[in-house]
Amino acid sequence: MGVAVARYHTLSDTPYALWVRGELEDELHLRDDGTRVEVIGGEIVVSPAPAFRHNRVAKAIGHAMSVATVADPGFRWEFVQTNELNLVPVKDGCIPDLIIMDKQVAEQVDDEDRRQVLPPEVEAVVEITSPTNAGYDRPPRLVQAPGTKWSAYAKSGIPFYLLVDRDPRMPGVTLYGGPDVQAGTYEPLHTWKFGEIIKLPEPLGFEIDTERWKPWTE
Repeated sequence: MGVAVARYHTLSDTPYALWVRGELEDELHLRDDGTRVEVIGGEIVVSPAPAFRHNRVAKAIGHAMSVATVADPGFRWEFVQTNELNLVPVKDGCIPDLIIMDKQVAEQVDDEDRRQVLPPEVEAVVEITSPTNAGYDRPPRLVQAPGTKWSAYAKSGIPFYLLVDRDPRMPGVTLYGGPDVQAGTYEPLHTWKFGEIIKLPEPLGFEIDTERWKPWTE
């Protein structure tokens, strides 16, 4: 199953408005099978559930944060997986593989029993590419349309974006930062190859072992 991009002229409202209200999946008559529905560049993007190897990368990042929490009681970050992120400034709705938040902020969202997280509450997002939707996670190319998560996160002012690209032609990890909210761009801060130890700089300040990470199989 590949990524499906849907136009919204047959819907009762814009994709973003429906997504915010939690009504978009019902209007698309999608099955509850792990399919991910997002609004990127104003258009609906429907992606299949990620594969096992993809999920193990996400687990490794979460485990690294758990190790950091045990090692340092003052470690201030926690993560949530596949949670809705309402990109209000650009009217997009995304579901990152992981969202990294300050623990106190996460507790406040929990106390308010909110389904969606907002950009000012996020320190970093993590995306792990899959064959079907990698183009939406990367910096936009000249022919890329209508937009990418990379640019949407930057326009929304999210401080850091960690991209784990599993493409066998160019596997690796890039940390982006310094978002330009007007241009919708990030500056690349660090890059790593699979097999290396990722040492995220402050304020994130934790390490991730990528020894077991592998590209997808074409």
